[in-house]
Amino acid sequence: MRIAVNTRLLIKGKLEGIGWFTFETLKRITSQHPEHDFFFLFDRKFSNEFIFSKNVTPLIVPPQARHPVLYYLWFEHAIPGVLKKINADLFYSPDGYLSLKTKVPSMNVFHDLNFEHYPGDIPWLERKNYRYFFPKYAHKARRIATVSEFSKNDIAQIYGVDKNKIDVVYNGANEDFMPIDKTEKVKTRNTFAQGAPYFLFVGSLHPRKNLARLFTSFDIFKKTDLKNVKLIIVGEKKWWTENIKTAFDDMQFQDHVIFTGRLDADTLHKVTASALAITYVSYFEGFGIPIVEAFYCDTPVITSNVTSMPEVAGDAAILTDPFDVESIAGAMTQMASDGKLRNQLIEMGRERRKMFSWQKTSERLWASIEKAMEINY
Repeated sequence: MRIAVNTRLLIKGKLEGIGWFTFETLKRITSQHPEHDFFFLFDRKFSNEFIFSKNVTPLIVPPQARHPVLYYLWFEHAIPGVLKKINADLFYSPDGYLSLKTKVPSMNVFHDLNFEHYPGDIPWLERKNYRYFFPKYAHKARRIATVSEFSKNDIAQIYGVDKNKIDVVYNGANEDFMPIDKTEKVKTRNTFAQGAPYFLFVGSLHPRKNLARLFTSFDIFKKTDLKNVKLIIVGEKKWWTENIKTAFDDMQFQDHVIFTGRLDADTLHKVTASALAITYVSYFEGFGIPIVEAFYCDTPVITSNVTSMPEVAGDAAILTDPFDVESIAGAMTQMASDGKLRNQLIEMGRERRKMFSWQKTSERLWASIEKAMEINY
C-alpha cells in the first residue's frame, strides 16, 4: 500500500504535543511495516532524523502551512495534486486536518475539540477555521483515531459521528522518562530551583492550561508553606494572555515562580523526575501527556477532575477542581506535607503507567489505519 502522511509538524527542535505523537508513532509504524510505502509530506525543508526507514519517501509540498489561509492552500490545493501524482491508497493526517478535494481515502487523528468548548481561548481566524472545517473532516474521514474515551464521546456527540468509526489509541511517554537517583535530583534542583523542592508545570502556556488559577493557587499555598517550595513553569509564552499576565503580576510570591522556557527532552526528563509533584490542572485536555511522563519518572501528580484527566490518571493522582483555586492550593498543601501520600501515589503511578506506551499507541493506531484501508478492498 502507498500511504501518504501529513508530516508538517515534524520540525527539528520544535516538537510539541501533536508533533511528538506524530514522531513517536510514525517512527515505529514505518519501521515495523516494511511491506508498505510511506510518503511523508512536509511543508518545508525537513531533517533526516524524521526519515525513519527505507520505505519512507519525503516530499516537500509548498507553501508552508502556518496560517489559516495557508492551511487552506496546502490541504485543498497542494495536497490533492500530490496524492494523485504518487497514486496514494490512503492519506493519513495526525493533526486532524484533511483535504476535502481529494477522492483518496483519508484518516485523521482528532486529539481534542477544545475549540468547540472554549472558542474564546483561540484567536478569531484560527477558531473560525477549526469550527468550519473540522466537522467536515469528521465526516470526510474513513476512520478517526483519538487519544481518550472522553474525546471519542465528545467527537461523536458534537459532530454526530458513529462511535464505531472512532478508535481510541491513547498517548504514550518518551522512553527516556524514568526515575533518577538522589544525586541527580539534588543537582537538578540546584540548577533550576536554587536547591529547593518544587511543583512543576509542563506545557504550552495556553489559557486552557489554567495558569492564571495555578498562580493564584500557588500564592495561597505559599502562605502556609514552610519548605521554601518553588513553582517551575516549562513552556513558551506563546499564548501569554492578559488574564495570565494579570494573575502573575498580582502574585505575592512571584519571586518563587521560575520560568525555564522550552527544554530539550533530556533536561525535561530530569526536571520532571526531580519535582515534588507535577501540577497539571488544565480545564480541558484530550489526554495530558505530562501525567504519564510523571508516572514514568516516579513523580506524584496533581491534576484536574474534568475531561480526560481522570481517565488518564485513575486513582494515581490527587484530582482537583480546576475552577477552584482553594481546591488546587489544598492539593499542593496535602502533597507537600504528606510524604506517605506521595509514596502511595508513586506506587499507584507505577501500575497506572503500564497502560500507556508509544508502542501500544502505535499498534492501536496501525490497527485503525488498517481498518481505513480495508474499506476499499
